[in-house]
Amino acid sequence: MQKILDAILADELDAIGSLDVPESYRGVTVHADEADMFSGLETRDKDPRKSLHVDEVATPELGPGEALVAVMASAINYNTVWTSIFEPVSTFGFLKKLGGRHDLPYHVVGSDLAGVVVRTGPGVTAWKPGDRVVAHCLDVPLEAPDGHNDTMLDPQQRIWGFETNFGGLADLALVKSNQLMPMPKHLTWEEAASPGLVNSTAYRQLVSTNGANMKQGDTVLIWGASGGLGSYATQFALNGGATPICVVSSPEKAEIVRSMGAELIIDRSAEGYKFWKNEHEQDPREWKRFGAKIRELTGGEDPDIVFEHPGRETFGASVFVARKGGKIVTCASTSGYMHQYDNRYLWMNLKSIISSHFANYREAWEANRLIAKGKIHPTVSKVYSMDETGQAAHDVHRNAHQGKVGVLCLAPEEGLGVLDHEMRARHLTAINRFRGV
Repeated sequence: MQKILDAILADELDAIGSLDVPESYRGVTVHADEADMFSGLETRDKDPRKSLHVDEVATPELGPGEALVAVMASAINYNTVWTSIFEPVSTFGFLKKLGGRHDLPYHVVGSDLAGVVVRTGPGVTAWKPGDRVVAHCLDVPLEAPDGHNDTMLDPQQRIWGFETNFGGLADLALVKSNQLMPMPKHLTWEEAASPGLVNSTAYRQLVSTNGANMKQGDTVLIWGASGGLGSYATQFALNGGATPICVVSSPEKAEIVRSMGAELIIDRSAEGYKFWKNEHEQDPREWKRFGAKIRELTGGEDPDIVFEHPGRETFGASVFVARKGGKIVTCASTSGYMHQYDNRYLWMNLKSIISSHFANYREAWEANRLIAKGKIHPTVSKVYSMDETGQAAHDVHRNAHQGKVGVLCLAPEEGLGVLDHEMRARHLTAINRFRGV
């Protein structure tokens, strides 16, 4: 790997295709024989630092329509947290079902990357060795007709690095060529790696016609507005002429979304909302108190769109507060998957629940294009080394982070990879916002 890294650092990318690909590489893994290691523990007590390993693993065989990428940097997503704590199921079930090269006693994880193409398989014409790229995480073969209108509907659609092996938290990653997109020239490796999954997801969930189809003037309630998904949803709302109502969990996070341009902010820690009386029963009085706070901020308006991803903890409130005819667009469910809500508030008020799961290639490309044009900015708050990936995932698991947490893979330090310094200088404040610079 050293010769490949040296060529990248020296910007001698034309030489990449002539260099040997190593037979093995470093990757962040979970192990199949440890899938029961957290049995009996509460979710909050399961520790990614104990289950995530950095191993030397065999380089996979490159197939048709695929590319092998030297990964300079990656990032932590909640699916890596789920993988590391083996919830809601062990990902080895996904790998066994997929079979072939992917069915191994270890799983190389990670669903983001920025790096350089080192090899392409048969049939790949859009990319070549030496191309600087980022990757989105939709892995889809498109052999069935179902996916040819929207690839997310393909019956074999998978999330790379979560439902497939050879993910992005590694020195090398195996991707389909139609996962690749140009790396924005004004960003560092770690900045470019961080938006992929969450930016594309937020775009589909909020902007796309496959999601909420947000329009100018909409009022958008955004849960976790300073987090991985929410930080991009806030930017999309502001850019698209909507009014975000940003729900955060601390004064520090409130200040971050305020610096992004948001004016309507609800600090849950200050308001003390408790939507559940106990494990089995919600408290509609708290829904109403929350709704009253929203109307106080908006001058009497309810949200046209609720950007939902916490899930169980907040879903009942989300359905309640959406305006008549409004949309609750949902993905993830980081606080639990078994949602409960009062259907009277949905059906009698003609509200809609819209499911959303990552993005198709076109949506991911458009989201990345907005990054490249400086319309949307990365939200990196902290960067770890690959050896510290367990701690990085632990931060995200405990919600001790803001924006996105990056991970350096081959890149020896932060701040490398920028080509367009002039453009970077114009947007530096926004790029560094979540770092507190």
